[in-house]
Amino acid sequence: MAKRQRNDAKGPSQRQLRAGELIRHALVDILTREEMRDPDLEGVLISVTEVRPSPDLRQAKVYVAPLGHGDQHKLATALNRASSFLRGKLGREIDMKFTPELHFHPDDSFDEASHVDELLNRPQVKQDLTGDDED
Repeated sequence: MAKRQRNDAKGPSQRQLRAGELIRHALVDILTREEMRDPDLEGVLISVTEVRPSPDLRQAKVYVAPLGHGDQHKLATALNRASSFLRGKLGREIDMKFTPELHFHPDDSFDEASHVDELLNRPQVKQDLTGDDED
């Protein structure tokens, strides 16, 4: 019999990716529908950008960002305070053997992308990219 190879270094499995998308869609629906009592969450539109479940699907890292302007770290902290409430609602929405523990993290990929865009728009870099050599 052939041995099963572990795919730890290869990234998430198809099962993890499917579960992550299922959880992300359900969380978006819950956050849109539910009234949150936390003052840091009142009136804030939340974007759930990515969900990364653990290999056993019992825990999930949820990356969030406020739509518009807002403090990402404050938002993630407030959602971590409400994680047990959200986990209870999530358990009623999804059909999984276990409802994962939710750990919210700020998503700063948009900030990194805008920083790279800013670097690429510098005159020195534009000159190198266009290939205009005066030599």
